[in-house]
Amino acid sequence: MRRWWTAIAVGAGAAVALAACGTPSGVDGDLADDWRAMAAPTQFVPAAGACHTASSDVGYLSGYHPVDCGTTHRVETIHVGTLTGPAAELSAPPAAGSAGMKTARAECDREVDKAVGASWRSGRLFLSAVFPSQQAWAGGARWFRCDLNEVESVDDSSVVPRSGSLKGALTGNSTLVHRCFNPKIVKNVVKSMAVTPCTSKHRVEFVGVYRAPDVAYNQIDKNRLRIHQGCRSLIASYAKVPDNSDLQYRAGTIFYHPFEEEWKDGNRGVQCFLWADRNLTRSVKGAGPRGLPVR
Repeated sequence: MRRWWTAIAVGAGAAVALAACGTPSGVDGDLADDWRAMAAPTQFVPAAGACHTASSDVGYLSGYHPVDCGTTHRVETIHVGTLTGPAAELSAPPAAGSAGMKTARAECDREVDKAVGASWRSGRLFLSAVFPSQQAWAGGARWFRCDLNEVESVDDSSVVPRSGSLKGALTGNSTLVHRCFNPKIVKNVVKSMAVTPCTSKHRVEFVGVYRAPDVAYNQIDKNRLRIHQGCRSLIASYAKVPDNSDLQYRAGTIFYHPFEEEWKDGNRGVQCFLWADRNLTRSVKGAGPRGLPVR
């Protein structure tokens, strides 16, 4: 009798437990269809306006450590663009000199010029385009960074550590803007350009950026006269003097063309400078024929 009652008790307990596992109202008992859908994976894209302590040739995610632009840094990402069309269909990031690279560089030029307030080539700045790594590209990344550095001088592209954003850097009385210089010239070759106030004795003044002809880099020497003529036209506009045959007797020209790699990537911005055969003690901007006479 005792064993029978035990069996009944166990059975009753089991019945209660099974009842507790019954399906509540509103639940269908199918575990598979009650999971929340997973979000679609997103590709990493760097941020515009971020600053970095070191420049990069490739935008590796492992090396992405942005810092506050108010702290010391060496590079600022001014703009982030996206490649589309044929360039985006390549199996690897655009190579130097390719159509994709030229497209990215042209967008960087445009956006950076807007950000700094003038052509970035008119000041102590250097622009580079940075693409994602091969692995990120294979994973679908198609972004490019427009990275800007402050550099030492017009003839020294060493990067200068700085604090503060470069936005608006070429406006007002910024010390980054190219103005007046005293050149060191040896046998008609400019060796260096020392910055000097335009109110002090000087021989050289920056007048603007000329877009050089679209020729191969090794053809620059054959186009030097054409480039000098382009710079003379900038002098005429800058100084408010006639752009005619007398201009070559008012002032000479010095120009700095882009490095070979920049040239191959589509950079045709040539920095143009007025050179005087006498000491000047003020800017010739808007000086007119009396301020820049035929000599």
